[in-house]
Amino acid sequence: MSVMNSTAPFAVYVHWPFCLSKCPYCDFNSHVRHGGIDEARFVSAYETEIAAAAARAPGRTVSSIFFGGGTPSLMQPSSVQAILDCIANHWTVASDVEVTLEANPTSVEAMRFRAFRTAGVNRVSLGVQSLDDATLKELGRLHTAQEALDAVAVARSIFARYSFDLIYARPRQTLDAWAVELRRAIDEAAEHLSLYQLTIEPDTPFFGLHKAGKLIVPDEDLARDLYDLTQAICTDAGLPAYEVSNHARPDAECRHNLVYWRGHDYAGIGPGAHGRLTIDGRRVATATEKRPEAWLMRVESSGSGFTVEEKLTSGEAADEYLLMGLRLVEGIDPARYSALAGRPLDPKRISILREEGAVETTKDGRLRVTRSGFPLLDAVVADLAA
Repeated sequence: MSVMNSTAPFAVYVHWPFCLSKCPYCDFNSHVRHGGIDEARFVSAYETEIAAAAARAPGRTVSSIFFGGGTPSLMQPSSVQAILDCIANHWTVASDVEVTLEANPTSVEAMRFRAFRTAGVNRVSLGVQSLDDATLKELGRLHTAQEALDAVAVARSIFARYSFDLIYARPRQTLDAWAVELRRAIDEAAEHLSLYQLTIEPDTPFFGLHKAGKLIVPDEDLARDLYDLTQAICTDAGLPAYEVSNHARPDAECRHNLVYWRGHDYAGIGPGAHGRLTIDGRRVATATEKRPEAWLMRVESSGSGFTVEEKLTSGEAADEYLLMGLRLVEGIDPARYSALAGRPLDPKRISILREEGAVETTKDGRLRVTRSGFPLLDAVVADLAA
């Protein structure tokens, strides 16, 4: 059982699945359409699906909106505005709503930043990925390091809040080189950085290259050293981790992502978007058709692109809270876990993990993973959920 708190944060995720090119490491639901797309037709379908989601979760106050992808900065600012207007027509939007748009750091897209700001976007997240030109080429990025820094400067001049991503633990990367690159990024980042270790995902070009021995990534020991170095440099600079891969100054966390990690409700709109809604007191997982054109036809014929609408069991809802919440430095509230699961976490397992230095209990009773436990997060969660 999951009881909805009417004052709890509520988010809307809008997935724009189109990219100019597909990066070789990416396993996201993103698609290249060289022949162009009918943007107005897609926007109309987004509006239809927003209405369908609002009918399932009426009367909510939207605290954050996130345009993800794909590459939503390829959208026309007028399309973004139309979608934001539609959200406001179907739900109440908080006066301090956070509206984030993911953007490629190219000069072409940076030219649109002011128009996005006028449309209602108040935070951008830039996919910089590296500040090294050779690495950017290897990662399949279409921008140079200088272009990226120029786009960050444009973002800084227009938006009060912005963030960018970097990928580390890359082929041939050394600790010294990463330290230089990370410190430079922190100088540019202001308040928020997302720092991801390169993972080799199945069904990507990098997976084939790695399997063939043509792409060598750092071994476990070096990857761990790179992680530890990342934590030390960011903490020293006042950008400590608040989640496994996300660093921010106090009060500059991405509010939208906190909705996911804290186990609150969110509506997923667009091709391949996932959502979590409380309907009639039950936590419901939603997902939409992944293929953009098939999603479009489904929305136009049936009023929404939903392909999954599954009531989670109490155990599934509790495990999801555990899985997401322990990614956060703040950890989870064991009492909330007990309320969701109908049973408490196993004190014996907690005790063993505490003795191993993997978890700790805070003064206010929250259970969290320790700094030294974070690299072993998956194992810790699996142990507690067993």
